[in-house]
Amino acid sequence: MLPLLSIRNTILVLGLLLLTGCAEFNSGWNTYTPTHYNYNDPYSQSDFDELLGFGATMANISPSSRAETCRLILKRQKDARSSREGIQLHLMIGRLLSDACGDIPRILNGVGSISGRLNDDRTRKLVAIHTEALKRMSNPSRRLGTVERKHKTVPDELEPKETTGSKKDENRLLREKLEAIRSMEKQMDQSDDAN
Repeated sequence: MLPLLSIRNTILVLGLLLLTGCAEFNSGWNTYTPTHYNYNDPYSQSDFDELLGFGATMANISPSSRAETCRLILKRQKDARSSREGIQLHLMIGRLLSDACGDIPRILNGVGSISGRLNDDRTRKLVAIHTEALKRMSNPSRRLGTVERKHKTVPDELEPKETTGSKKDENRLLREKLEAIRSMEKQMDQSDDAN
């Protein structure tokens, strides 16, 4: 009877040790999330597929829904449990589609501070494209230059008309030049025929 009792006790002790080990493992897992991804929060993820999907979703929702999403991400940015990298990258993508995602210089500073830590080449390329787009959006002198170039290409009908006399003079000069060129061609043809 003694060996049977000792086997039961051994199994009971081993079972308790296993349960204690599993409980310790699980409790350690939950404390590990602040420095790593919180998979319950998609905005804390910084992988390429998540960011691309987020951008596509933002592009297909209404402006008011975009603004609401941006407010939610900004709120989570203040939360210590969210991944800083993922939040910054989501704000960067969201800012291209909604002004509610924050100030462009602040977003560019945040993304600039984490871009060196990105391991995925596709994510780095996506960040480079979006960063350049945000820089172009934030530079008012470029926007002003674009407006000025567009203004210069406006058809002549919208610009003030010149006096009709000066147009007639230009037309007369062009006709005289054309006639002179034609007479020179005739002279050259005649000299070629004579030879």
